[in-house]
Amino acid sequence: MVGKSVAPKVEDEKKPASSHEEQSAKNSASETATGSSQSNLLKKAWTIEDSEELYRITGWGEPYFSINAAGHVTVSPLGDRGGSLDLYELVNALRLRNLSLPLLIRFSDILEDRIERLNAAFSKAIARYGYDGDYRGVFPVKCNQQRHLVEALVKFGKPHQFGLEAGSKPELMIALAMLKTPGALLICNGYKDREYIEMAILAQQLGKDAIIVLEQIEEVPLVIEAGRKLGIRPIVGVRAKLSSKGIGRWGTSAGDRAKFGLTIPEILQTVEQLRAANMLDSLQLLHYHIGSQISSIAVIKDAIREASQIYVELAKLGADMKYLDVGGGLGVDYDGSKTNFYASKNYNIQNYANDIVAEVKEACAERNLPVPTLVSESGRAIASHQSVLVFNVLSTSDVPHGTPEPIQEKEHLIIRNLYETYESINEENYQEAFHDATQFKEEAISLFNFGYLSLPERARAERLYWACCEKILGIARQQEYVPDDLEDLEKIMASIYYINLSVFQSAPDSWAIDQLFPIMPIHRLDEEPTKRATLADLTCDSDGKIDQFIDLRDVKHVLELHPLIPKAQGTEPKTQNSSIPQEYEPYYLGMFLNGAYQEIMGNLHNLFGDTNAVHITLTPKGYQIDHVVKGDTMTEVLGYVQYDSEDLVESIRQQTEQAMQEKRITLQESQLLLQNYERSLSRYTYLSS
Repeated sequence: MVGKSVAPKVEDEKKPASSHEEQSAKNSASETATGSSQSNLLKKAWTIEDSEELYRITGWGEPYFSINAAGHVTVSPLGDRGGSLDLYELVNALRLRNLSLPLLIRFSDILEDRIERLNAAFSKAIARYGYDGDYRGVFPVKCNQQRHLVEALVKFGKPHQFGLEAGSKPELMIALAMLKTPGALLICNGYKDREYIEMAILAQQLGKDAIIVLEQIEEVPLVIEAGRKLGIRPIVGVRAKLSSKGIGRWGTSAGDRAKFGLTIPEILQTVEQLRAANMLDSLQLLHYHIGSQISSIAVIKDAIREASQIYVELAKLGADMKYLDVGGGLGVDYDGSKTNFYASKNYNIQNYANDIVAEVKEACAERNLPVPTLVSESGRAIASHQSVLVFNVLSTSDVPHGTPEPIQEKEHLIIRNLYETYESINEENYQEAFHDATQFKEEAISLFNFGYLSLPERARAERLYWACCEKILGIARQQEYVPDDLEDLEKIMASIYYINLSVFQSAPDSWAIDQLFPIMPIHRLDEEPTKRATLADLTCDSDGKIDQFIDLRDVKHVLELHPLIPKAQGTEPKTQNSSIPQEYEPYYLGMFLNGAYQEIMGNLHNLFGDTNAVHITLTPKGYQIDHVVKGDTMTEVLGYVQYDSEDLVESIRQQTEQAMQEKRITLQESQLLLQNYERSLSRYTYLSS
């Protein structure tokens, strides 16, 4: 993994892994580093500032997420303009309303704030550079098609004439029905057939500013023919394949072999076809797109410079140019590093707006042309922050740890070798000791496979190996430099935290393209997280895991978490659907900045369905729940794969009747089976929490 280029840090700003402070008293006994000295007792108590640094919440979370004095994550939906909510308390209150985890919480006020910040940035840039034109943002519906979210976007965007972009016929149908703001743009992208084009043209008769963006040369005659047939002059644009290259995962969205757009010769061909049809004045917009999540401002500058020249050349050719659509790409700083790393960005919204406005103005001024209305299709930057996915940890799996029992005189030689290796480990030889322990473990397995080592002896050898690794890791964490051959030791020794979640349903980009999302506990942040862990979801799939997490300099493969606390009976708030005994006190994790793309791209792997979702808005007295969208039941997800719940119940009933006749099941047992079967069909696909 390529590291990030960051400014030099002072000594105290980036602590090594070994500098975690002593855990609070109630958890200190649960995790003690082997070989720890009395100096550990002198460490200062863990603070919320330590958690802020560890999880980088001030980098990726400002101005919406922070930590309060109680050690809970807080949400400020209005940014620095309003109040805040305690996320942990909010989750508990929602659970008492019979909303089980995992739970997607959408903060509608954040959507409003994101729209206002984007528009304010362009307004400031327009004023700064004396730009004699306007800005009209549009939200690409593909980013998140959920009805309540689109409704909120249209509502909050109305003061700014904020529009929508459709990339398919179904999305066009959403946009046509939902967008009623006078002056807002409806940008029509994607593959188009005759029906799509006719609907877009007829939308003008409803008072909508619908612009058909030509992305394939075959669309040009379709638009000309549809306009003549309907007797309506369409408004069209062209999407250009820029030579300027994108960056990161979506860098191939630009260039000659990009999926969408017209090459320069094809753009000229389009101009001539429109001119021949006496419709050149219909060409009013230039659009380009150089990819999602552009991390470097230099790429944005190169693209707008090239696009500005294409725009003025089209105006010279006689097109009635009025709009320049810079597409999407405005990035989100997922890791808070403010670098050109793929999960970050080295610019802010104001830098973005300034560079676009300045470049377009300069290009138009050189040709003495009026400047266009600027359009952007920022989806990720608008929608990412507005939702938080909260889920609970069900249990953990740890490698064996602790001090091994002393060696016995008659134990096998390989076991004695492992014990001697364990006893000899120190700061001078810990790297060599790791190789020795690994070799002895492999020899023990080989001896077992050939019948020279018993099962208890193999278990003893493996426990000694893990004890060696634990001791070595304790030393390695205190070193300024960790040898390459020990880099994976942290991950090897990590715990597995089993989470009530499907990665494939709720964070598909994490699985499919290694997208990084900030993940952290939402409470206990005034305690030291002494565990290092990876996350495993509920699916029966080895890919159903998260083992990449944000870090300042690179990607880390373990997440610092707190040990689970054994649960005292009767202390946890129960929901109506609670059916599985809890062994631990609730431990909640939050996944942040996942409001773009994840919901609609999720799949039903192992038939885990949509999660429960709530829409929250801030009020002077706290908050109100605007909408509750219940997650899928088992009946619903089974219906997606063509199973009828009544047929399933009847099949089980017939099988129990047959089993009773054959004396294989009692009446009481058959009724218990049927009751559980029918009850499960009506319940959430996730484990009750």
